[in-house]
Amino acid sequence: MLSIKNLRVSINGKMILKGINLEVRAGEVHAIMGPNGTGKSTLASIIAGRDIFTVEDGEIIYKGMNLLDIPVENRASEGIFLGFQYPVEIPGVSITNFMRTAVNEQRKYHGLDPMPAAEFLAKMEEKKRMLDIHAKLANRSVNEGFSGGEKKKNEIFQMAMLEPSLAILDETDSGLDIDALKVVANGVNALRRPDNAFVVITHYQRLLDYIVPDIVHVLFDGKIVRTGGRELALELEEKGYEWIKAEAGLS
Repeated sequence: MLSIKNLRVSINGKMILKGINLEVRAGEVHAIMGPNGTGKSTLASIIAGRDIFTVEDGEIIYKGMNLLDIPVENRASEGIFLGFQYPVEIPGVSITNFMRTAVNEQRKYHGLDPMPAAEFLAKMEEKKRMLDIHAKLANRSVNEGFSGGEKKKNEIFQMAMLEPSLAILDETDSGLDIDALKVVANGVNALRRPDNAFVVITHYQRLLDYIVPDIVHVLFDGKIVRTGGRELALELEEKGYEWIKAEAGLS
C-alpha cells in the first residue's frame, strides 16, 4: 500500500529526514516511536502533503501512485487520513456540517452523488456509538472548547466517517487520560480491516497496550535505526531511548 524509499527531507536548509525506508502493507499496523525532534511528525506531514518541507531525494508510492505528484486534497480523497498532534478549532462550524461536507467532497472526487441525508445521519449514529460520543459533543463546533481528550476522540470519529485506506495517527495518545485512551484505541481497533492500514506515531508504549502493532520502528536523528515486533516497544519502555542511541552508534 505504501512504499517509501530513501526519503530525504529538509526545511529551511536543515535536513530532517535522512534516508527513510518504510513498507506498509494492507492489513498492517505500524508504530513509529522515538524522542522529540527526530522527524516523526515530519514524516507524517510529508505523507499527508504539507508543503512547508522540501523533498531532497527519494520517493513515496501509495497504491501504485507517486504520492509526491498528488495535491494534498487529492491525497485525502484517495484515502489518506492524518490525525493531527494538535487538532485545530473551527468556530461556528458544527461537527455534523463539517463531516457532511468532507464525506460528500470525497464522494464527488470518486464520481458519486452526495450521500442522502438519512443515510448520512444513520452513519453518524453508528460511528458515535462505536466511539462512545454523546450527542452534545457531536452538535458542537469542531473542537471549539474541547478538552485534549475530546479533540482526539473527535478526530477518530472523523476517521471512522471517512473510512480511509491509510490512517496516520500523530501522537493520538497525547493528553489522553486512560479512559479516553481506551475509547480511542477501541475505535481504531474496530476500524481495522484487511484492506486498510495504520501508522501510529507515539513516544510511549502505553498506547500499544491497546492498539497492538504488527511492526515497530524506532526513528532517531531522521533515520529508522531499529525495526521489530511489539516486543521492541516493551524493550524501549524498559531501557529508554538512550539504549537505542548507543546501540545504533549515534552520538
